[in-house]
Amino acid sequence: MFWDFEWTFQIMPDLLSGLWVTVQITVIAYLMALALGLAIAIVRRVPIIGSLLHFVMEFIRTTPLIIQLVFVFLLAPSTVSGMTVGILVLGVHYSSYTAEVYRSGIEGVSKGQWEAARALSLPTTRTWGAIVLPQAIRKVIPALGNYLIAMFKDTPLLFAIGVAELLTEAQRVGSADFRIVEAFTVVGFLFLLVSIPSAIVIRRLEKRYAAV
Repeated sequence: MFWDFEWTFQIMPDLLSGLWVTVQITVIAYLMALALGLAIAIVRRVPIIGSLLHFVMEFIRTTPLIIQLVFVFLLAPSTVSGMTVGILVLGVHYSSYTAEVYRSGIEGVSKGQWEAARALSLPTTRTWGAIVLPQAIRKVIPALGNYLIAMFKDTPLLFAIGVAELLTEAQRVGSADFRIVEAFTVVGFLFLLVSIPSAIVIRRLEKRYAAV
């Protein structure tokens, strides 16, 4: 197969536009997953609510993400964009994983820390904000970073609901010129261009916090 570099440069603006959409979706959905996952991890310590949340989280984790995307997209009002649906579904889906990561970090805080807080009669909010969460989050930063890369690699699934992310743009420009293979090859390199530096940063974080 002859590789047309001129054509590659011609489609690059469209692909970079799709990549920018992909990055935006990933960042917003990831921040949502971090915040929602933390809230779930804290609320799960309430026995009755915890049991219900455990069931919901198991359902989310064991259901294919693409099914969740299509299902919510079809149920959502027509005024809600596919990008909004994608962000919400990705955020909720990955919050079921980040919640478990936070939970492991919280459980890793020694009982002595909790007992010391009670002995000092610290308010619950101060106990969590000043003692528990700083230690718990520090322990799980590398694990949380892994889900950022995983989410980035899952964004092509938004192709199924018509979001103009990277894969959608590649399909469009590739189909127009009958060069699907070339377009998707460039997409693969663009994903590597973002994923590899991110993975390196996360590996460094793992080494940095390994002793924590």
